[in-house]
Amino acid sequence: MSKTNTTKRQSLEYYLNLEYPIKLIPSSVGGYVVEIEELPGCLSEGDTSEEALANIQEARQLWVETAYEDGMEIPLPSSMREYNGKFLLRMPVELHAKLDREAEKNKVSLNMYMVSKLAGH
Repeated sequence: MSKTNTTKRQSLEYYLNLEYPIKLIPSSVGGYVVEIEELPGCLSEGDTSEEALANIQEARQLWVETAYEDGMEIPLPSSMREYNGKFLLRMPVELHAKLDREAEKNKVSLNMYMVSKLAGH
C-alpha cells in the first residue's frame, strides 16, 4: 500500500461497505485460497469455500481499517472506476513505425488498427 494524493477521503464506513471481486482458488493440498486482488496482499484461506469466503471478509475489513488508519489510499473496486477510453502507450520508434505501416496497408487509422489488434481481431 502506498500513500498517494486522493481527491476526497470518504469515511471508514464508506470503504468498509465497498464490494470487491473475490477470487476463490481450490488449493492443491485441500481447502481453498481466497484473494481480493484489488487490495494488494488481502488473502485468506479455509477448509471449505464457505469458510474461505467468510475469512476473506474479515481479512478485507482488517485491510481497509489498517489502510485507513495509516492514511493510505484505498482503491475503489474496478466496477466503480470510470474510464474515458484513452491511455498513453510508449513503445520503441521502430515498433511505432511498423504498426503505422500495417495500419496504412489495411487502410485504417493507426488508432483503429490498434483497437482492432487489442480486441483480438
